[in-house]
Amino acid sequence: MAESIEITNMKANANNKEYVLVNVKENGKLLEFASEELKNDEEVVYEAVKNNPEALEFASDTLKENRKIVYESVSRIGWTYCYVKPKLLDDKELLISGLKKDGQILYYANEKMRSDKEVVLEAVKNKGIIIKYASYELRSDKEVALEAMKQDKTCFEFLAESLKQDEEINSLK
Repeated sequence: MAESIEITNMKANANNKEYVLVNVKENGKLLEFASEELKNDEEVVYEAVKNNPEALEFASDTLKENRKIVYESVSRIGWTYCYVKPKLLDDKELLISGLKKDGQILYYANEKMRSDKEVVLEAVKNKGIIIKYASYELRSDKEVALEAMKQDKTCFEFLAESLKQDEEINSLK
């Protein structure tokens, strides 16, 4: 009941920056009910994301390109990397900060990042099976394969054929 009143009040005050700001500091996901103008306001969106990293979903596309806001979200829960816009997809530090929380986000990374050994190592340390989204070259890399196998033995099927014959890799099966 209280939540529906909160939403109703947010909708009624969707253009009132002070009202929205106070409320997103308490419940970041209320950003969903802010006006489009306020979803594009850096201060409002940053405060929403600080309160709840998932609020990034409701930010304007412009602010999904804002590194400060995106980093605040991705570095805390990782999976919000799926909202990152192309401008930030080559930001290795941003991606690695998210991979430390959720290796699965390698799925959303571009080819350049899927071919970066440091990036892929971080991903497989968190979620071994994600090696299936690494470049073929890195699925052939013994160091990457060993890390992935230590984390999740089911990733074996995604390793390059040459590694499937390796004694050390096979000892981890």
